[in-house]
Amino acid sequence: MSSWSDSLVIEVITMYQNIMLAADGSDNSIRAAREAARLANCSDDSTITIVFVTDFDRVKESVLYKGTQDSPDRTYRKQLKPIEMVLREYDVPYNVQILHGEPASVLIDYAHTELFDLVVIGSRGLNSFQEMILGSVSHKVIKRLSCPALLVK
Repeated sequence: MSSWSDSLVIEVITMYQNIMLAADGSDNSIRAAREAARLANCSDDSTITIVFVTDFDRVKESVLYKGTQDSPDRTYRKQLKPIEMVLREYDVPYNVQILHGEPASVLIDYAHTELFDLVVIGSRGLNSFQEMILGSVSHKVIKRLSCPALLVK
């Protein structure tokens, strides 16, 4: 006969089967990937969806100033490579969604549409003044999600 605490641990482990990982290729999103992978490894049925949102204004700047020959999607896949390596290291099933638009609202809409059990997102580490002036994608996402979220520093 198992104890109440054993049942609770099993329930918590199996409740995060459909995990969304918001990623931008930064060190913070790589740390977030590691935490998402640890959670996903607690259940045989967990899958992670890496969501990368491209902001059209930044895409134009990138093409104009970097003069890259790569297609935008190919460039984004390169940015996601370290995150994919983390998930492969943990042997976690995953898929990648590259979406377009303003990152915070796109992430929120996608999380609500796909009914994720958990959203994992890295913090950009802005101080309170910078966040007030610049805004923070992670802050906006966490504030407006209706599902559980994990903010990784």
